[in-house]
Amino acid sequence: MKKLFDLNGKTAIVTGGGSGIGEAISIQLARQGAHVHILEKNAASGAKVVDLIRNEGGMATCIGIDVTDLEEVLRAVGSIGSPINILINNAGIAHVGNVESTSPEDFDRIYQVNVKGVYHCLKAVIPMMTGGGTIINVASIASVVGIPDRFAYSMSKGAIYTMTLSVARDYLDKNIRCNCIAPARIHTPFVDGFIGKNYPGREQEMFGKLSKTQPVGRMGAPEEVAALVTYLCSDEAAFITGSCFPIDGGYITLNGD
Repeated sequence: MKKLFDLNGKTAIVTGGGSGIGEAISIQLARQGAHVHILEKNAASGAKVVDLIRNEGGMATCIGIDVTDLEEVLRAVGSIGSPINILINNAGIAHVGNVESTSPEDFDRIYQVNVKGVYHCLKAVIPMMTGGGTIINVASIASVVGIPDRFAYSMSKGAIYTMTLSVARDYLDKNIRCNCIAPARIHTPFVDGFIGKNYPGREQEMFGKLSKTQPVGRMGAPEEVAALVTYLCSDEAAFITGSCFPIDGGYITLNGD
């Protein structure tokens, strides 16, 4: 019998796959049989994830690139070759601040990585999806609800959501599905680093406080996000495109704050 969520024979690209959510997605896709190509600015982190996957018997490679550079992205995707079946646009950066405290430099930095980086990967990969494919863009709850002090970040994640809708519509006849996910707080090394930097000596207190902003009372795990992404990449999700999937512990619908 065919196993559920089987990705054997699929070629996948995961941007920012060297840590956090991207790492969990890369590992899970490989466990389901995909050959995972990690595009990662921190090539050393990406290489460590490749080693983890290969030690489990999976297939993975890492290419060190900066998604803000279209030529680098085109070269990397070209080296992988066609057909590419799966693209996970996960690479992104964060910023804290309202419109008054966000400098033009901050705004441009967020735009270059979170918006233009996704555009570059879409532009490079879609022509390589010669037999159809699936694209998952990592958006955020900030794509659809107001988050305090996240002006530039919210701008970028709103763009991810609307790019998802546009690509899904434009490529229906090419058998390319495009969806996005909208995580709330997920417990990654980034979260621990953020708390340690901004709240020294109060790490445990702030971790608990941030956890409780999700109505279920905890942060999500990267592996939970990876499980949702794996489903959306599989043939079992063949009827799904142009959708945004919250994975947020009830934040959006249960009035978390």
